[in-house]
Amino acid sequence: MSLFKKKRGTDETIKNGANLITVADPKGPVTEQFRTIRTNINFMAVDHDIKSVAFTSANISEGKSTVAANVAVTYAQAGRKVLLIDADLRRPTVHRTFNLSNHVGLSTVISSTAKEVDLDDVVQDSGIAGLAILPAGPTPPNPSELIGSKRMQDFISLVEDHYDMVIIDMAPVLEVSDTQELARRLDGIILIVRQGKTQKAAIKRAVEMLNFSKAKVLGFIMNDISSDNAGYGYGYGYGYGYGYGYGYGYGYGEEDKKKKGFFSGNKK
Repeated sequence: MSLFKKKRGTDETIKNGANLITVADPKGPVTEQFRTIRTNINFMAVDHDIKSVAFTSANISEGKSTVAANVAVTYAQAGRKVLLIDADLRRPTVHRTFNLSNHVGLSTVISSTAKEVDLDDVVQDSGIAGLAILPAGPTPPNPSELIGSKRMQDFISLVEDHYDMVIIDMAPVLEVSDTQELARRLDGIILIVRQGKTQKAAIKRAVEMLNFSKAKVLGFIMNDISSDNAGYGYGYGYGYGYGYGYGYGYGYGEEDKKKKGFFSGNKK
């Protein structure tokens, strides 16, 4: 049994939004696994606070938007003040997930010439207590330049001061350069890996590119695991294995003897 019933490599999430299982079934086993992801992120905040975390993938249709949205919900359910930002300007999904307008969003904020940003003018209510949404906004002609701009970095600093946690849904690493541009500024980035779809070479290349950009890679989440292969926990869709080398997928699919939970740490 896989966690999300959708065809691989389709635009279903683009059209209909992500599956908010944490809202539909807040006491269910899959929601509990998303809470475990939240807990693991918190455990990594040993030497410094983690205020901003991005979710990305090597390629499209690997589940990053679904994970980002549901993890954001679990933070809000824990009483945190959370902002979910859709920074995938070419393939935005967050506005559809929460049934919001996409006329104003991140692209309009970053491209604006205004000296100050009034968050009340651009951030929208998700309908979930504690969770605010900043959709992607209209697709600009220069997404990479906007995401990599100083104004974008300044905006991240602004929202980090206003929210307990900022969750960012970012474009796939191998598709565009946007993620590399912003990743180094964030407190952490997590790579979503889809079982049976993501190639080991793609995972390795994505991690290399993130490391080259000096991003703080916290680990990877393996998505779409069947109950027969989960190996730990509840037998649903999110598992994880300690990798080898950098631990973010170099050993993915080769040895699973140490499979224990949801995150791969940086094991050397």
